[in-house]
Amino acid sequence: MGRKPLIVGNWKMNRTVSEAVALARELRPKLAEFTSVDLAICPTFTNLDAVGRAIDGSNIALGAQDSFWEAQGAFTGEVSAAQLKDVGCRYVILGHSERRRQLGETSEHVHRKLRAVVACGLTPILCVGESLEEREANETVEVVSEQTERSIGNLGAEATGKLVVAYEPVWAIGTGKNATAQQAQEIHVMLREQLGKLLGPQIAAAMRLLYGGSVNAANAKGLMGEPDIDGALVGGASLVADEFAAIAKAKVS
Repeated sequence: MGRKPLIVGNWKMNRTVSEAVALARELRPKLAEFTSVDLAICPTFTNLDAVGRAIDGSNIALGAQDSFWEAQGAFTGEVSAAQLKDVGCRYVILGHSERRRQLGETSEHVHRKLRAVVACGLTPILCVGESLEEREANETVEVVSEQTERSIGNLGAEATGKLVVAYEPVWAIGTGKNATAQQAQEIHVMLREQLGKLLGPQIAAAMRLLYGGSVNAANAKGLMGEPDIDGALVGGASLVADEFAAIAKAKVS
């Protein structure tokens, strides 16, 4: 059985509640026909409940952009995996480069969050990727491998059965630049080999690997055509209903 494609929209810190609901309602009919791919949108915490109600009963799942590693307690400003599950989330993005680089989040932090998300039965989307400086220094494989290994840690194959990994080269996020299909495929092959060593070849072969970084309707088909790219983590283009639908269609056709 092949890997079912997954297309995820990361709305980042955009849209008020009313704007987010309007976008979710616009997406519903445009995505209704795409039953051969899994679809998810990840709005801000404040929009999760309203967007969840707007997509209820559709083929679009709800996801969050982060989660904390503790279940409850005196952690001002944080949101737990249990709270995300309670509001209807199925997916949680973890380790996004914007959090790693702007907020000082380490792979050790990501590992603790990953453990909490898995324990709650949610599907984590683990982000890894190198900076432009690291790519130009030929350190891509080393950086991505280290992030992957340290973030997953000792979770083990059973706990990571639902894990999704997204390769997002930092130099391609929000810049309009994207890795070529060949560049992305090369890293996805490397990732799958590494995951095979960490978790076993069967788990790695079944795991969905996404590409992210300035994915849009124009470049999606080339990227999605690669054998080890199982979908996309979409940023800015996911805020435009027609663009997001076109990216989903690229993985269907």
